[in-house]
Amino acid sequence: MHPVRYFKPWRMWRHHDVEKTYDVVIVGGGAHGLAMAYELAKRGVKKVAVLEKSYIGAGGSGRNTTIVRANYRTPEGVAFYKEALRLYEQLAQELDYNLLFSQQGHLTLAHAERAVNVAHERAEVNRLLGVDSRVIYPDEIGRLCPVLDLSDRPAFPIMAALYHPPGGVIRHDAVVWAYARQADRMGVHIHQDTEVTGVVVEDGRVAGVRTSRGDISTRVVVSAVAGWTSEVARMAGVRVPIVTHPLQAFVTEPLKPFLHVILVSATLHVYVSQTDRGEVLIGSEIEPYSSYSQASTLNFLEVTAKHALELLPMLGRVKMMRAWGGLCDVTPDYSPIMGLTDVDGFLLDGGWGTYGFKATPIVGVTMADLIHTGRVPDLIAPFAVSRFWERRLVSEIAAAAVSH
Repeated sequence: MHPVRYFKPWRMWRHHDVEKTYDVVIVGGGAHGLAMAYELAKRGVKKVAVLEKSYIGAGGSGRNTTIVRANYRTPEGVAFYKEALRLYEQLAQELDYNLLFSQQGHLTLAHAERAVNVAHERAEVNRLLGVDSRVIYPDEIGRLCPVLDLSDRPAFPIMAALYHPPGGVIRHDAVVWAYARQADRMGVHIHQDTEVTGVVVEDGRVAGVRTSRGDISTRVVVSAVAGWTSEVARMAGVRVPIVTHPLQAFVTEPLKPFLHVILVSATLHVYVSQTDRGEVLIGSEIEPYSSYSQASTLNFLEVTAKHALELLPMLGRVKMMRAWGGLCDVTPDYSPIMGLTDVDGFLLDGGWGTYGFKATPIVGVTMADLIHTGRVPDLIAPFAVSRFWERRLVSEIAAAAVSH
């Protein structure tokens, strides 16, 4: 008989004891925090810790609806997300992991003359900045998505759509795992179940963090905690103009592939896509109230299902399988806050609303460059927190009417 051999379970990243000192501490073990850690390690900053109070990807990274696009409205936003999309297109190869990226195209439906005009405005801005985006009409919409109800029966008939061919979906948990695996291989310490309870500031400069596993000394702390940015910033004595809102979504039972494009309707406040497992994923706008609750509500399910059926009546008999909620930290101009603060060594990456996952790779690159060189990259300079009192807002609400 051959002797029985016992093998240790294979792990994608290792467990480490929390050390007393790190060069950089990143609060938040989601896609952004892990992307920053990976990019810092690439630049030779080896003593990096990622602190996550739950498990990695437990927050916004694991609760988003996986859509990636670059068809924003402001020049600052378009330039930023254009680079994010470019990096996403090569990310699977760089991280050596199948991220299930599918660039199936993105349709923002227009149901009124004003919506058609806005679509034309966005298309012009997109094209001027090198992003593939154009307005199409029902005949072409029907060829791209034959299951759409393009008749005049719905209360809000479809008049046109902003078509963004490079838009697509990517597996969110795979992005988190791939970044974590590569960051770990390059020496980053990933600490799960490690809650940050305080940020130590001495003479206007970061000196460390207090955690549920002991105190850590560091000169750089980055907040990358979607939904909780205002709370972590408050620990450092930094006030940010952010309000946290819940966002909900649900999926149906799996169906054979039939939806080969992403659908968005600002008028109906609904977006629809089909996952790689065949589930139809349906979401809506952020809830109008401020809360830290991540529970789903009956009102959301009723209203969103009704609006989805106006677009796709064929889903009428399909069963809903599960629903969930997440947290979104929203700024007054619907654009993120990135970069330095008045506290030396305390950096912010927050205020993403519902668009943070789309920005993951470029956030990692630009924030790592800022930490490593001390210079603010041009791409994130417009998103400094100081813009709110300098009256130079980046109003992105025209491209953010539906939270996706």
